[in-house]
Amino acid sequence: MLRRLYDRLLRLAASPAAPWWLALVSFAEASFFPIPPDVMLIPMALARPRAAWVFAAICTAASVAGGACGYLIGDAVFEQIARPILALYGYGPAYAAFAAKFQEYGVWIVLIKGLTPIPYKIVTIAAGAAQMAFWPFMLASLITRGTRFFLVAALLHYLGDPVRDFIERRLTLVTSAVAAGVVGGFLVLKVF
Repeated sequence: MLRRLYDRLLRLAASPAAPWWLALVSFAEASFFPIPPDVMLIPMALARPRAAWVFAAICTAASVAGGACGYLIGDAVFEQIARPILALYGYGPAYAAFAAKFQEYGVWIVLIKGLTPIPYKIVTIAAGAAQMAFWPFMLASLITRGTRFFLVAALLHYLGDPVRDFIERRLTLVTSAVAAGVVGGFLVLKVF
C-alpha cells in the first residue's frame, strides 16, 4: 500500500497542479502523513530547475504550517489520552523529566531532527506534548525545514540528474552527518 501511495505522489508531481499537491504533502507530512515531500520535490525540481527555489519555498512554508498543526495535535491528544495513561501506570514523574529535557534541549532537537529524513511529525507532536515554547519551536522549524528543502533544491539545481540518484540513495547518510556535526558542535560548546 505504501508503495502505491509513493507511486501516486510521483504521478502528482508531473501534474499541472503539482505545486498545490507539493504544499499539501509538505503540510501533511509535518503532522500526520507518512511520506516526505522529497518524493515530489525531487522530480519537480529536476523537471524545472529554475523553479527549484520556488518549490523549496513551498515545501518550507507548508511544512512549518504543518508543524504547527502537529504541535497542536501533540498538545491536545497528549492531555486527553496520553496523560491519563501515564498517570495510571505511575509514569507521571518520568514524563515530567522528559518534558523538562525537551524544554531545555527542544530547539536543538527540532533543529537536528528537522534536517533528517526522520518523519518530522514525530518531532512536531513531541514538541506539543512536551509543551515546548511555541514561537521558538516555529523559528527552529523554519530554520531547519528551510535548510533541508533549499539544500535539496540547490543540489538539484546545480548538479541535476546525477545528484538525483545520490539523494535518493544517500540522503539519510548526508543529513545524518550534518546533524551529527551540529550535535558535536553543541556538545563541544557545552563542555567548554
